[in-house]
Amino acid sequence: MKILGILNVTADSFSDGGKYLAPEAAIAHALTLARDGADIIDVGAASSNPDAGAVAPDVEIARLAAVIPALKEKGLSLSIDSFATDVQRWALEQGVDYLNDIHGFADTALYPVMAASPAKLIVMHAIQARGVATREDVPPDQIMDRIFQFFDARLAALENAGIARERLILDPGMGFFLGTNPQTSLTVLDRLPELAQRYGLPLLVSVSRKSFLRALADNDQTRLESMGAATEALAVSQGGADYIRTHAPAALRHGLKGLESLGKTAR
Repeated sequence: MKILGILNVTADSFSDGGKYLAPEAAIAHALTLARDGADIIDVGAASSNPDAGAVAPDVEIARLAAVIPALKEKGLSLSIDSFATDVQRWALEQGVDYLNDIHGFADTALYPVMAASPAKLIVMHAIQARGVATREDVPPDQIMDRIFQFFDARLAALENAGIARERLILDPGMGFFLGTNPQTSLTVLDRLPELAQRYGLPLLVSVSRKSFLRALADNDQTRLESMGAATEALAVSQGGADYIRTHAPAALRHGLKGLESLGKTAR
């Protein structure tokens, strides 16, 4: 299991917008995430929460260009979180290890470039076809069929373009990317093993500070962080998640060690 530490080089991310917009703050936080146990730093320069403002691709690239070279010099494994084709193309030119797209690489124009790259691709499902997250209600009993239909079509398109299947990682989405009903996200978490069995590909789960946990925690920050770490650990131990994308890698590492100890005690 690998941990992606979230680095938001943004002005309006929901939980930490503006904190790491300055390059020196972003670089320092990336190093902290790595020390806390992140295997990969997932860098995003444009927020995707429902209230976020649009960010032009050239602004995204400028924000990333101010930090990516320094992070590469530190030897960190890097992922770029963007759904903008120009930003993705730039990221591949920088030799990043992962691309992370909340729309699962909808722009086929980039497929030849992706096929020629060794980067791993995090193919995320979202109920929104384009743009940032929106507030839509999706009944829990409909969400898995929507996820299956999305991945069936998108994986076929990527493979037909010559993108090796072993480079793909699946993310079913969480929070507003699945809908406003918290039960919809909980349903997907409960059915993660079905996704793994159906596609035989690594799964990434990103629940950290997501809206459904915020609702369940009654917007209490302490409860939110605790519930996030617990949910992440359960996604690994019971759901078979291979990657966790989180703001708090240290809490997840501690949680996984605790589960491992409890398992050994039980045996």
